[in-house]
Parts: sequence; structure tokens; C-alpha cells
Amino acid sequence: MVNELNVASCDRAEIAHEGRQARPRIAVLVPCYNEEQTVAAVVGDFRRALPDAEIYVYDNASDDRTGEIAREAGAIVRVERLRGKGNVVRRMFADVDADVYIMVDGDDTYDASAAPQLIDRLLSEGLDLVNAARSGESKEAYRLGHRFGNRLLTGAVGWLFGAQFRDMLSGYKVFSRRFVKSFPALAAGFEIETELTIHALELRMPVTEVATDYKERPLGSASKLNTLRDGVRICWTILTLLREERPLPFFGAIFVFLASFSIGLALPILSEYLATGLVPRFPTAILASAIMLLAFLSLVCGFVLDTVTRGRRELKRIHYLAFPAPMASLTAAREDT
Repeated sequence: MVNELNVASCDRAEIAHEGRQARPRIAVLVPCYNEEQTVAAVVGDFRRALPDAEIYVYDNASDDRTGEIAREAGAIVRVERLRGKGNVVRRMFADVDADVYIMVDGDDTYDASAAPQLIDRLLSEGLDLVNAARSGESKEAYRLGHRFGNRLLTGAVGWLFGAQFRDMLSGYKVFSRRFVKSFPALAAGFEIETELTIHALELRMPVTEVATDYKERPLGSASKLNTLRDGVRICWTILTLLREERPLPFFGAIFVFLASFSIGLALPILSEYLATGLVPRFPTAILASAIMLLAFLSLVCGFVLDTVTRGRRELKRIHYLAFPAPMASLTAAREDT
């Protein structure tokens, strides 16, 4: 009888151990700059929604008590002294080791209670990115200028790289480990959201988008986003990534523009030559020839860089595939036990 009880106890212990092994390690990443008014609420809300998660607050060299308040609220606090959200994301992704990553802004505008649903969607469908699209009718929470700019930029990225999202600039996202550890994180500021989206689209990762509530900032809390300045930076990021990731269409467009301009200059000269046998505007003819040479040089650059980009994309894909799918490591843990 004693032996049977011991065996039963061992079985229960093994089952409990298996459950612990199979449970994903969840990290909540909160980039913050001067968010002393809201960071404690964000940490508390995610602690209640995800009791087993580790919550990291990365203080981006704030001028207030953001780091101190976050530590008092129970978060693991680290400091990134290079200003800019992109710099913080690069540091977070490099430092933190987990199976599932939740990144959320520290302004207390996103719904922490939706986090379990987002994680379940990521794991059950084997996704690499779940984007929490903001929904809400409050004009103060989601100003018309920001809403219009978001739709314009999201539409531009969708047209250039593939339409998978309707709220590309949402600050609330869930990632798999293989997304995080294969992401180069080159941006420095708010354009990091664009880079995250294009990384997923370029590698054709399995992704989805889920609508979540979005609320107004609490009193005393101000947005760090400058609509015009950051919009220009995001547009520049899109053009840069288009040049790097789609070089043939980019330089092909330059070829078409230059070639059209050259032909426009050359047609009147050619017409006169056919009529009179003379070339009276010789400098214009030289200019048209030079522009056409530049056009073909651009086209050749496009073909060469397209080959280079294809090889670089293959290397990124191989590095991405070096990490297991979101559920693969958990299944392996169950089989090992």
C-alpha cells in the first residue's frame, strides 16, 4: 500500500513537472520614457493578467521617477541610455530570454486583460506575431491626425510589402522567440514599428491581427509621439527599406523616370535631325545621352542589388528557421519528460 502511494505521488510529481516544463516562459517588455504617472498601473495590470510572466521595464533614461516606481510595482527594471524606442527594443530583444514576448507601451492605454487571448492565439496557431489592433471611438485616445497617418503608412507598407495589418503602428504586440532572435532592430526611434512589420512580411512569417480596446491616457500623462516629425521619419524608413528589400522596383522606377526624361529631351532633336540632317542643339543631345546612361546604370544596379538582397533574405530565413516554432519546444519538453 505504501509503495502504491509512493508511486502515485511520483506520478503526480512527474505530471506537475511536465506541466511546468510545458508552460511557456512569458516576458512582458515595457519600453518607457517619462511614464511615472502610468508605469505602476501597467505593471499591475499585466501582473494580474499574467501571474507567471516576468515583467521587464526598460527605462529610456527618463528624467522622472519611472524606473523607481516600476521597481516598487514589482517589475525588473533596466536602463537604456540611448534615447529612442528603437534603441530600447534592440536592447530588450538582445537581453531577455523567453518563449513568448509581449511588448507594450508604458502609457496605460492598452488592454492588459487581452494578453492571455493574444498568447493563446500565438501558441495555438503557431504564429510568430500577433498584432493588437487598436479599437475605440474616443477621439482623445486615438487622435484623427494619428489615425489618418497610421492608415496612410499602413496602406503604403501593405501596397509595397503585402497587406496583413490595418494598425501597423500599434505599440501592443506578441512575438515568438524566433521572431525576436532573428530581428536585426536597426531603427532608433518610433519607426521601429515599421521595421517590425516589414521583417515579418519579408520573411513571410505566420502572423495575425486581433482587435483590442484602446483608451485615453490618464491625466498628467503626455504622448511622446510627434505626428509630423515621426511621420516623416517613418516615411523615410519605408523608402529606405524599399530600397534595401525591393531594389529592382526601386531602381527600376528611377530608370523609368530618367529614361522618360532623356527621351523627352531627345525627341525634338531627333525630329530636327530627320528633317534637316543637322543637330543644332548639341549640348542638349549630350545631356539626353548622359541621362540615358544614368538610367541604364540605375537599372543595372537594381538587378545586381536584387541578387544580393535575395541572398541576404535567404540567410535571414535560415537564421529564423534555426529557432523552433512557438509550440515545438514545448512539445519537445513534454516528450522529454
